[in-house]
Amino acid sequence: MAATRNVMRAVRVLEFGGPEVLKLQSDVLIPDPKQNQVLIKVHACGVNPVETYIRSGNYARKPALPYTPGSDVAGVVEGVGEHVTAFKKGDRVFAIATISGGYADYAVAAANKVFPLSDKLDFRQGAAIGIPYFTAYRALFQKGCAKAGESVLVHGASGGVGVAACQIARACGLKVLGTAGTEEGMNMVLRNGAHQAFNHREANYVEKIKEYTGMGGVDIIIEMLSNINLATDLQLLNYGGRVMVVGCRGPIEINPRDIMSKESSITGVSLFLATEEEKHECATALLDGIEAGWLKPVVGSEYPLEKVVKAHEDIIHGGGARGKMVLLP
Repeated sequence: MAATRNVMRAVRVLEFGGPEVLKLQSDVLIPDPKQNQVLIKVHACGVNPVETYIRSGNYARKPALPYTPGSDVAGVVEGVGEHVTAFKKGDRVFAIATISGGYADYAVAAANKVFPLSDKLDFRQGAAIGIPYFTAYRALFQKGCAKAGESVLVHGASGGVGVAACQIARACGLKVLGTAGTEEGMNMVLRNGAHQAFNHREANYVEKIKEYTGMGGVDIIIEMLSNINLATDLQLLNYGGRVMVVGCRGPIEINPRDIMSKESSITGVSLFLATEEEKHECATALLDGIEAGWLKPVVGSEYPLEKVVKAHEDIIHGGGARGKMVLLP
């Protein structure tokens, strides 16, 4: 690269803590792609709740400091390392993980974590695929063993993972129920695959779900906020039903008898623990979904890199999710 272009802007975390530890620096060296790596000019990067947990230092995984957050990027290939034959400079791509961090002008990713971005989707939508859609697919099928004809309740269906779960479940023949916290959110849930939507801020929304499902209850619940909803979820399940815990922000007390009485189960979901084979299965199904036209990420709030602190504040404390939050370098 020319000497004048060997640095870039990137968000750096020098110490664990609140959103204020996110520092935008303009003199970070552009990484060089090594063997089996791809350098991407980032046009959009997804913001995920897990990135706020890692940044705080209260997460099981702690990257070495300093680091740049961000895994889900979309953009154009700027260069490739040795042995990379699947991509060339100028290709439109999205990545589900980065090595150097996605909150930046450029990011390096392993070639097997990079996929061609269909012309059917823009870069912002490309940045909304990674963690949300892979997590939703893993929760539904690899861990939840969902089958066509079963019912699924997506609790918190208007966020990135929620929209993904609704689209995937509907396309695969499930009866889809979703919750959101606003009228706008409920409408978005219905537009993206749910047969019925409920407002989880209404005092009697649980009774409305029970009334809708009748005696049976639901077969699967995709749960984004288990520290609030898990005890109630167990009462909404059918016999043999299962709760897939995708998100949690603290402890909760439950009554194990609610599990025993229906032989139901609670399973934690972590995309980080997926094997390469499982990730390949996810990728194959989702790329098929893009081509078929049912995988259409919904982009919500957009922030320039300069507003990354606000983005991290809003994703945790915002007033109801509406699609996938993205940074635009």
